[in-house]
Amino acid sequence: MEAGNKTGSFEFILLGLSEDPQLQPLLFGLFLSMYLVTVLGNLLIILAVSSDSHLHTPMYFLLSNLSLADICFSTTIVPKMLVSIHTENKATSYMNCLTQVYFSMVFPIMESLLLTVMAYDRFVAICHPLNYMVIMNPRLSGLLVFITWFISVITSLLHISLMRHLNFCRDLEIPHFFCELTQILKLACSDTFLNTTLLYFMTGVLGVFPLWGILFSYSRIASSIRKMSSLGGKQKAFSTCGSHLSVVSLYYGTGIGVYFTSAVTHSSQKVSVASVMYTVVTPMLNPFMYSLRNKDVKGALRRLLGRATACL
Repeated sequence: MEAGNKTGSFEFILLGLSEDPQLQPLLFGLFLSMYLVTVLGNLLIILAVSSDSHLHTPMYFLLSNLSLADICFSTTIVPKMLVSIHTENKATSYMNCLTQVYFSMVFPIMESLLLTVMAYDRFVAICHPLNYMVIMNPRLSGLLVFITWFISVITSLLHISLMRHLNFCRDLEIPHFFCELTQILKLACSDTFLNTTLLYFMTGVLGVFPLWGILFSYSRIASSIRKMSSLGGKQKAFSTCGSHLSVVSLYYGTGIGVYFTSAVTHSSQKVSVASVMYTVVTPMLNPFMYSLRNKDVKGALRRLLGRATACL
């Protein structure tokens, strides 16, 4: 590779999870199954929310956007990995890798912000129930979702615009199963100070502040629940928050797990395996957490599947 190459004509090599030929069919079948479950589960959530008038509320509008983000995030990662396993071609072009870096940042950022907005929605529903529909009106709900999209897109564009100025002049092997920003920066032979500074700054801002917002909302929710005299009211409040808390715990738990794994080990394979939980498993489990623990969603899914069966 010629020094200072940044024409976009070169390729990166994604080493994947394993180079063992005997494991490739197993990995292909496993990730194909997980991807299909992810798309189907989240698509059913979106269809249930859009088709059932009982779910035309801010809470489920936000949930459908979360499901859309999960589908898009999984689609950004898994199909490319499946093609690489099937064709045994691990090469990916500079532009394709840059595109994957972009979208693999957009949707996690969006999910983090959506989870924060959903926590605020639960805070309003439980702490200010009489004013819920006034505060969380369709205009505000739409505006909050637009803001999450806007911040996600602009932040990712900032990273990509800085990456476009990097030179790559050494072995372009990425010890991962997708083009991940930190791995790409390690391959650059030009100064990455601005890229790294922006990465850590935005990770702090878009990681810490949303989590702080979620924790603050739930501290207020817990305080309101303690003041309730009715046991039924407490149980209803807990049931409306349980699914969201499960998704938040899984999202931040796997994200923090990947961060600490990369910090304490130099094994790229261990980091890749940890990343599977964050990029593949979490989007697959989210719809189950909302459907299995939410009576309204389960009812809407039964009605949706009943209509689909009747049409057949």
